[in-house]
Amino acid sequence: MLSLIVPCYNEERGVLPFFEEAKRVFDGSEYEIVFVNDGSNDGTFQELKDLAKLHENTVRVVSFSRNFGKEAALLAGLKHAAGEFLCFIDADLQQLPETAKEMLAILEEAPQLDCVCAVQEKRREGLFSTVMKGAFYKTINALSDVHFESGASDFRVFRRNVANALLDMTEHYRFTKGLFAWVGFETRYIPYRASERQNGKSRFSFWRLLRYAFDGIISFTAAPLRLAVIAGIITALGSLTYLLVVVIQKLFFAIDVPGYATIVTLILFFGGANLFFIGVVGEYLARVFTQTKNRPPYIIKATINTGEQK
Repeated sequence: MLSLIVPCYNEERGVLPFFEEAKRVFDGSEYEIVFVNDGSNDGTFQELKDLAKLHENTVRVVSFSRNFGKEAALLAGLKHAAGEFLCFIDADLQQLPETAKEMLAILEEAPQLDCVCAVQEKRREGLFSTVMKGAFYKTINALSDVHFESGASDFRVFRRNVANALLDMTEHYRFTKGLFAWVGFETRYIPYRASERQNGKSRFSFWRLLRYAFDGIISFTAAPLRLAVIAGIITALGSLTYLLVVVIQKLFFAIDVPGYATIVTLILFFGGANLFFIGVVGEYLARVFTQTKNRPPYIIKATINTGEQK
């Protein structure tokens, strides 16, 4: 059986079209759809309740007490899915159930494979966003011990053994692309072209994507901390070299050493560098602090057709 895990945030107008398309594509197959309502503030939950009532054997619903984010929604979907095969897919129909079916067929025909991941072959975005995303993958691959496939999305179909490995990781700050890379398993990447969004608009602004990328780097490498040490060593060596130059100029060439402008510039530069690296250390400490509190990554308000109704 295939479990489609569908995170939903304010998808009131997208839930039914997605269900109808999934039903059309997987008609005659054994499947279920696990919708995770991530604290929507529109009529998404009511739409999901209506669907679950009409399709008790196909639709499961998990609803959060508030918005906890897509990563938490994917985790909740994993915990409530019963299929031997699982699929992460968005509700806006940019990622088509038809493509998910093709990925499932690849897995069924190749028992040595554990996961099939869709990679956008052509993105509908500006040059700046494309360059920034390319820079992110180059940076994280240079810093991290695991390889991140450029352009790989959360849209993928995978076996139960991969899902169990993901569930074994209890970290609070989850970066799903990184978790898939870290657990390994045999993965095939296939190209796909995202469809036009059917309803609403994307809630991932440039700054949210930048924060998401920063979270990925912090979660999968300690290189920024090592960078602070390297920068400190280089700065110390540079300072010693400059000191020798100043002493030689003063003692042997009677050259007046420039003062005010140089001092102010150096103070501002090194003050900014110190604040930057203190901020980096603070990011790591904040994650340790959050993890040690051991709070759950989400709180469930209601479930429907999951066997543990609330």
